[in-house]
Parts: sequence; C-alpha cells; structure tokens
Amino acid sequence: MRESEIIELFLKHLKRHGELPLGDDAGALKIGDEWLVATNDMLVRKTDVPDIMTPEQVGFKAVTMNVSDVAAMGAKPIGFLFSLGIPEGLDENYLEGIARGVGEALDYYRVPVLSADTNEADDLVIDGIALGRTKRLLTRSGAKPGDLVCVTGDIGRAFAGYLVWKYNLEVPESTRKALYEKFLEPLARVREGIVLSQFANSAIDISDGLSKELHLLAKMSGVRIEISSERLPVREEVQEVAEILREKPFDIALSSGEEFELVFTVPSERVFDLDFEFTVIGRVERGFGVHMDGKPLQPYGWEHFSKSLKGPTLP
Repeated sequence: MRESEIIELFLKHLKRHGELPLGDDAGALKIGDEWLVATNDMLVRKTDVPDIMTPEQVGFKAVTMNVSDVAAMGAKPIGFLFSLGIPEGLDENYLEGIARGVGEALDYYRVPVLSADTNEADDLVIDGIALGRTKRLLTRSGAKPGDLVCVTGDIGRAFAGYLVWKYNLEVPESTRKALYEKFLEPLARVREGIVLSQFANSAIDISDGLSKELHLLAKMSGVRIEISSERLPVREEVQEVAEILREKPFDIALSSGEEFELVFTVPSERVFDLDFEFTVIGRVERGFGVHMDGKPLQPYGWEHFSKSLKGPTLP
C-alpha cells in the first residue's frame, strides 16, 4: 500500500479530530485567542539517511522536518519531543553524534526539548513532535482566486544532490557542495512562516515535491493553480545536473522533496508587506487542478512505500 492509501484507511476509523480536521501540515487546537499547533514526523535510517550523512546531520534533520511543519502553519515553535528507536549494536559515537545534532538544532531554532523516550528497534528511528503557537492559523485550504503563488528560497537542490550521490555523478566540487547543503542540511523557514501568518491565505512546506504540494493546495482549497516554468527559482547547480542527465531543470525542481521551503498564496496587494526573499511563480484561479505554462501538471514527487522519488522521465 502507498502512503496515501494507508492514510485513507486510517481516516475511515479516526473520526474524533481537533478544531482543525486532519490533512494539514500539522494539527491545531484553539486555546483562548491562540492556536496550539502540533505535528509529528518520523525519520527512519533505511529510507531517510544516505550513507554520506553524518550523525550530527541526522539529528539536526529530525528536528528540522518537524519544525518546518509548524512553520508552514504560521506558528512559532515552542517545544520539541521525540522517541528514539535504537537497533542493537549501534555505535555509541554515532548515537552521541545524533544527540549533538538534535541539540544543535534546538539551539538554532531556539526551541526547548520537553520530553524524550528510547526503545529497542530493528532500525534507527527518530520520531519527533513539534509544538507551536499562533494567533492566525495558515492552512492548505485557504487559497483564493486572485492570490499570487509564491515560494521561499530555491528549489531542486535537494533532489539534484540526491541524484549526484545515488549515481555518483561527476560534478565540480563547488556544485557538489551547494547541492549537498540542501540535500544533507536543509533548514526550516521559521521566521518566514511567522511573517506569513499575518498576510498569506494558505501555505504548505515542500517535503514531498513542489508539484505534489501544489496539487494538495489546489485540491484542499478547491481552486486552480497556474504556474510558469520560467519563474521557478532553480539555481545553476541544478541546471548542471539536469544537463548531465539530459533532463529539464524544472522537472528536477518539481520533483524535489525535503526542500522544506514554503509554498504560499497571498493577495497581490500584500506581497509588498513580506520582508523576506521569495519568488512569485504563478496565480490562483477559479477551477480545479494544477497547470504549468497552460498544460496540466502531474503530481510528481516522493511517496513512502512506493519506492519512488521520480519526476516525469528521471532515472
């Protein structure tokens, strides 16, 4: 079963939700005049950790992937909890490296650890929980016709770095360094999420690929999203990898998961209020689906249990 099918299976039986139904980056409960935001995300060594990733990077990423979901809801992170599954024989130095990485991430995001648990497991598992708070909640269902579709940072480097590693592609060291920065050491857009809570209508973080996230926004908001391939913020290092593989750079960018950039929609008159770097890649319209350059765009990206991280024609 694919991840989406497993989720649908469980949703048939999980009828008791919070004030915000399941389906967003995180759940939320209204407490007074604020929202308490909560999310959990699991890192498993077999599927999430390439052999070139240091234990410090593993620990840091376990925090980042949870904090990013909180940021996508427009919330300020206020706490982190985790459970650690440890396989027999795991090297003590490796385990200490993970602890060091978790600690470094907590310092970076200025988030306290609130609770932790350990148990024996068949593989290394870090199951994290992040808490946040916000007065105005961002969801995937708030996009409105006329909104501009925007994305923070650049996209594609995480997948391009994965391809360089997986296929041992020969690229200049400067290119490898730029790609591995996003592939191995992604960062959550916490400050941007807090700012967006004041101005944006919807948001989602890029954990499974830009194309897939846009489809989720369009479906849950009941709108059509139109983007331009020429507006996608793709760096030259991604273009270099695309040339080697004889692919289109935007195919890599659209399929790139675990970017942890934020995709958001905002009224055109409010974009000037945003005091961080972003790129306008399209517009929200009446209708359904996602289109790029006027043609339907397929929801390429990552899905657990499908053993797939592929774009339209990528290896």
